[in-house]
Amino acid sequence: MSLAAIDWNSLFGSVFVFDNYGELLSLLRNSVWAGAVLGLVGGLVGTFVMMRDLAFSVHGIAELSFAGAAAALLIGADVVTGSLVGSVLAALIMGFMGLRAREGNSFVGVLMPFGLGLGILFLSLYEGRSSNKFSLLTGQIVSVSSLQLTSMIVLSVVVLATLLVVWRPLTFASTDPLVAQAKGLPMRSLAIVFMVVLGISVAMSVQIVGALLVLALLITPAAAAMNLTSSPARTVVLSVVFAELAMVGGILLALGGNVPISPYVTTISFAVWLVSRCVRAVRERSSSYRRTTTPRSTTPLGAGGAVQNRTRTAAGSTLSEAGSGPSRSPSP
Repeated sequence: MSLAAIDWNSLFGSVFVFDNYGELLSLLRNSVWAGAVLGLVGGLVGTFVMMRDLAFSVHGIAELSFAGAAAALLIGADVVTGSLVGSVLAALIMGFMGLRAREGNSFVGVLMPFGLGLGILFLSLYEGRSSNKFSLLTGQIVSVSSLQLTSMIVLSVVVLATLLVVWRPLTFASTDPLVAQAKGLPMRSLAIVFMVVLGISVAMSVQIVGALLVLALLITPAAAAMNLTSSPARTVVLSVVFAELAMVGGILLALGGNVPISPYVTTISFAVWLVSRCVRAVRERSSSYRRTTTPRSTTPLGAGGAVQNRTRTAAGSTLSEAGSGPSRSPSP
């Protein structure tokens, strides 16, 4: 099919449809609140994910969360519970193993296709509606009930309370692990606690954005914030703001479209990261330009310079007198 044969009006009409938008917004207000809760949790947790270099682990946990949700869907159990069990189980395995960066990436690379394969197997055995299968991968916003919203709020309170308790030691262990270990911090316990928090956050995110695109909530906002500032406090604030913008903005746009929520959330999140990366590039270029164009500073003539100047002057005078003085004739 050529580009000329594509009906662009029909294409954009399916992506942005705002008919009866006010009624939809009032009916799906639980989804908007759920997005706001996920934005807060994702922005906070994502900051530590980037500090600890666990971006790949997020994807591996998401695949096990998908497998747990698919298994729950197959046996008729609660999908949220199945997703939570799968993600927490994967997080505990990674936390207790305590692998190094290279070994951890290899383990996640092995675990991720295993979880995805299990999920596909469970979905292929499921004989219910195909929309339920599709929503586990790409997310959905139309079925956030009051009970699910309440459970998400409770899990968010648990995550936030845990982060507040371990905030200072976890920040120290994430930014300078060697010094933190030398100071006697419980590195293994902190790693396990954070992995459990990460598993709960992933399970919550899978319900909205799906298992395949959970990185757009837990990774991209924090990465965009780190492009703009090196301050830990500002990074956390910007990460939460960017995550809220992606989640709430994506949900508001998805309410007026006929496609799943994931494309909206990922597009907004990527656009924020792209803008932040451009700002960082401009700052680095201007800083490099200032360093190359600034002339070298000359040593000011202070007390030390005056002493050296007088010393050099005295030495020059001595040599001059020695050179101009009368020569002594040899004695007879």
